[in-house]
Amino acid sequence: AAVVAAVDLARDLVNTPPNALPPAELARRAAEAAVAAGLEVEVLDESALRAGGYGGILAVGSGSARPPYLVRIRHAGEGPRVALVGKGITFDSGGISIKPAGGMDAMKSDMAGAAAVIATITAVASLRLPLEVIATVPMAENLPSGSAYRPADVLTMYGGKRVEVLNTDAEGRLILADALVRACEDSPVHLIDAATLTGAQRVALGDRIAGVMGTDELRARVVAAGDRVGEGMWPMPLPGELRSALDSSVADIANVTGDRNAGMLAAAIFLQEFVADGVQWAHLDIAGPAFNTGKPWGFTPKGGTGVPVRTLMATLEELAAAGP
Repeated sequence: AAVVAAVDLARDLVNTPPNALPPAELARRAAEAAVAAGLEVEVLDESALRAGGYGGILAVGSGSARPPYLVRIRHAGEGPRVALVGKGITFDSGGISIKPAGGMDAMKSDMAGAAAVIATITAVASLRLPLEVIATVPMAENLPSGSAYRPADVLTMYGGKRVEVLNTDAEGRLILADALVRACEDSPVHLIDAATLTGAQRVALGDRIAGVMGTDELRARVVAAGDRVGEGMWPMPLPGELRSALDSSVADIANVTGDRNAGMLAAAIFLQEFVADGVQWAHLDIAGPAFNTGKPWGFTPKGGTGVPVRTLMATLEELAAAGP
């Protein structure tokens, strides 16, 4: 029942119209759900993000009149520390690198990773899992305007790494980069992020199977958990040779490669740059499975699906059972 409630919460958040769910409202609803579950909450507004040096989140949110936020939620259970990170783009127009009009309405779902992480940690609290779980959820709206960030901008990210922006529609990885660095400051044993990150995921795996990348052991755990609960997950590699395609002459790394090849993998390799050494990490690209634009099938409704709440919960339950 706790997991079903969490899936419903994630679906409701994803299905909320974007005019009714700016970053401030998503932050408020996340905090409300967390407090109701007895969890610790910290909400960073735009001024706090600026003071903290969250350059990726601030840049992505700069084109919208509705400012960005970062929400941190903690379940203080006894046990190994696990970090969760979820992409919270409340609407993604692509920014100055604007998307085609057809299908842009589905971009209200670009916060499905955030919704899943928020919902999952409430279920963790309900079930009192013997883990310390800390969720870090960046939230922004990616719109074009006179104040929007541009291709060719160089951003100083949280933690100091510099990123050359070549495409403003590769914004999810920028807000996630800030969040991953902050999450790693908590010294977690495991870190799992969920994001509707790339159209390339849909090209590679379709709309029902998520791609899972990261360190071998945790990637395998997540894929096996997805199989147990009926959410399609597929292990994908992180080819080292793709890293050079992200080289920049003016920054530490570029946010995209120069071509469309292996886009899902290249995005994960970008994220890998912001994960601390020694942390077991899994990245779930849920671009297709998180939002069903077709007819209902099985237990999957039209619209927000709640993926990957069940997989996250099954993974956390296994980690809790394994102990320190």
